[in-house]
Amino acid sequence: MKTKKIIAVTGATGAQGGGLVRAILNDQNSEFSVRALTRDKNSDKAKALTSLGAEVVEADLDDLESLKKAFHGAYGAYCVTFFWDHMSPEKELKQAENMAEAARLTGLKHVIWSTLEDSRNWISLEDDQMPTLMGKYKVPHTDAKGEANDYFKERNVPTTFFLTSFYWENFIMFGMGPQPGPDGKLAITFPMGDKKLPGIASEDIGKCAYGILKKGEDFIGRTIGIAGEHLTGAEMADGFSRLLGQEVVYNKVSPEVYRGFGFPGAEDIGNMFQFQRDFNQDFIKPRKVTLSKELNPALQNFDQWLAKNKSLFAIPEVA
Repeated sequence: MKTKKIIAVTGATGAQGGGLVRAILNDQNSEFSVRALTRDKNSDKAKALTSLGAEVVEADLDDLESLKKAFHGAYGAYCVTFFWDHMSPEKELKQAENMAEAARLTGLKHVIWSTLEDSRNWISLEDDQMPTLMGKYKVPHTDAKGEANDYFKERNVPTTFFLTSFYWENFIMFGMGPQPGPDGKLAITFPMGDKKLPGIASEDIGKCAYGILKKGEDFIGRTIGIAGEHLTGAEMADGFSRLLGQEVVYNKVSPEVYRGFGFPGAEDIGNMFQFQRDFNQDFIKPRKVTLSKELNPALQNFDQWLAKNKSLFAIPEVA
């Protein structure tokens, strides 16, 4: 029996990493096996991965030695950071550097680095159309990821730079779903104007990443963007209207208003949406739905995702 190639997956209990773990394990004919990295192998989510057939090991992105051990003997790795766990770009940069260095030292043959655009390549820190945050970022949670690309390039790590899109699960997990406004109408709120927002179901991110791994060397050194669909705020509101059988409108606010909403990270998220609005074509261009479908034939569009998750939308009664 041929030995399977080990893929070490960071963030294995999260949305992206977990999706890749399940994509590999659900393919009985896969050439790969999974080594799921987690900070706590005794957590319920980690135990669930073990029950699915994953090798679960403890590793800490802040600890290079633990990453070297976790990557040892693996063919490849999926590398992802989670900014919202600590909200520190510097910490995220260091974690990315640790992963790149561990990948170099262990001789990995293919790394997928889940990155995003460094908005400072489009808008300077001196440009006051968008506030500068933390002294040296425009969009801290994306700028650090984009900056960290160089860690993989400088070390000649065989890397696919993987650009994800807005998770539609944000409508469920982060309160972005339809909410009643002062007029009683249900609304979704974005500072995107009439520009399109690339979006995707989180489970499809892992499936697309698996498609890249199966393609192998064809995707090393390339930047690959994915999306399930590109939709305006109004088009997403229409999708909700069809799902719920009542009107949902698009509340088109300014980035300034969005930044003032006061939730943790509101300024960062407001700047993110403004960047995606102001440089919309540059943001959309690499996130190709056709390629995403080739990588993941089961790719969902927004209506399909909504129908699958209808029971998760607890919509308040409208008077």
